[in-house]
Amino acid sequence: MQKIYGFLLENIVLRIYGLFYSDSITTQLNDLRKIAKLSEIELSVIQSEKLNKLLKYSVENIDFYKGHKLSDNENIDIKSFPILDKIIIRDYKKQLINSKIPFSSLIKHCSSGSSGIQSEIYCTKNEQSAARATQLLWWEWAGYKIGQPVLQTGMAGKRTFFKSSKDFFFRTKYLNAYNHSEKDLYKVLKRAKNKNAFLGGYASSIYVLSLFSKKNIKVQFTGAVSWGDKLFTHYKNSVNNIFNVNVKETYGTGELIMLAAQYDLDYMYIMSNNVFLEILDDDGNEVQDGEMGNVVVTNLNAYAMPLIRYKVGDLAIKLPKNLYPEERKFNFPILKKVIGRDTDIIKTKSRKKLTVHSFTGIFEYYNEITQFCITQNTLDSILIKMIISDDFTDDILNSIKIKLETLCNHELKLKFEIVDNIPPTPSGKPQIVISNL
Repeated sequence: MQKIYGFLLENIVLRIYGLFYSDSITTQLNDLRKIAKLSEIELSVIQSEKLNKLLKYSVENIDFYKGHKLSDNENIDIKSFPILDKIIIRDYKKQLINSKIPFSSLIKHCSSGSSGIQSEIYCTKNEQSAARATQLLWWEWAGYKIGQPVLQTGMAGKRTFFKSSKDFFFRTKYLNAYNHSEKDLYKVLKRAKNKNAFLGGYASSIYVLSLFSKKNIKVQFTGAVSWGDKLFTHYKNSVNNIFNVNVKETYGTGELIMLAAQYDLDYMYIMSNNVFLEILDDDGNEVQDGEMGNVVVTNLNAYAMPLIRYKVGDLAIKLPKNLYPEERKFNFPILKKVIGRDTDIIKTKSRKKLTVHSFTGIFEYYNEITQFCITQNTLDSILIKMIISDDFTDDILNSIKIKLETLCNHELKLKFEIVDNIPPTPSGKPQIVISNL
């Protein structure tokens, strides 16, 4: 029955919807399925052609880029373009929007603002469909089958008519990830029980669901996918073990830039048909694959408001090609790891940099700590706030202190604070490491 419903949903309902609302999600999803089967050379050609087309169009039609000199050769050098950030996008929004497209036809999208600055971009329906089709593809990579029941968590405070309609047809129960009452958690998990449902949502949110499920109601899902914040190892292990799934991590931005996702590897495949991804140092120079740097991305699908060389505020590492697994499903380039935001770095006087993973690698072994947050206000100290269980002891505190002092090479003074609540960022996302330097 579910197969029949899924077939009707994809081939009839979505196609009828596309005709009425000029939405091409079904066509684009089918195209993406075919693209995923291409060779490395074919994928490289697609990316190169789309990049050159976008750069040429932007220089000729977008006010912000007009006057930019093009290269004499066939391929335009993207490195000659300026690097954008959220402040530039905010201050030059009018010059970045394509004046050749009626503004009334454009759709506004905003980032979460987890970096402290919320960006605002505009896109066409077709560009929006490209992002949604990519997300559906990633869900399929995680085991989702169109038409099956879904438990989804997210940050939308109020579901629009479109999203409510989507929830109805896609058999989705939506849970707001800003906060979770035990009543809400029990209700949605009970509804998903014995339904062969799929789980998707913010990494921290589905982690909370797994912890509640372990103590209160046993539920299994057919698959799971995460987005929005970091899928830490202890998050992943909890979701996998309790829900009997293999949760897949995805990486995109609120500006409809769909960068990468997991399938058969612990690494993520970079959607090179969607994006041109650079990993740069603080001076704008490309780092070697295997080294950490700033994520600078060009959305190859965006013509309503081209974002060329957009520094999103994240840190990541590309996998060196000599380390690519011989047996892998796709021929997309590979992203080794997304480290987090550039504000998620603790520094010492000797210039040692500690990422959020440095700390989760310690705290994940202490079940007596339900949540923690590291804050750095000075170069010689950090504040560690912790929410603890009744099983927490002084011996545990001393053990953590010794490990943190070793991690920090004894260069940082450690101050511990036991708290009842650690508030999320204004976007609703939890932030484990906060640097105010």
